[in-house]
Amino acid sequence: MRAAPVKVQPSVKKICDKCKVIRRHGRVMVICENARHKQRQG
Repeated sequence: MRAAPVKVQPSVKKICDKCKVIRRHGRVMVICENARHKQRQG
């Protein structure tokens, strides 16, 4: 299975209970054990 690409969106939100909103290098990101939920603000 291929890794899901990070979605780049103007606003990031938690999609499920396991999503975590974090800051990395000044960017807001969502990480989750469901790879489809990966998002980055940009």
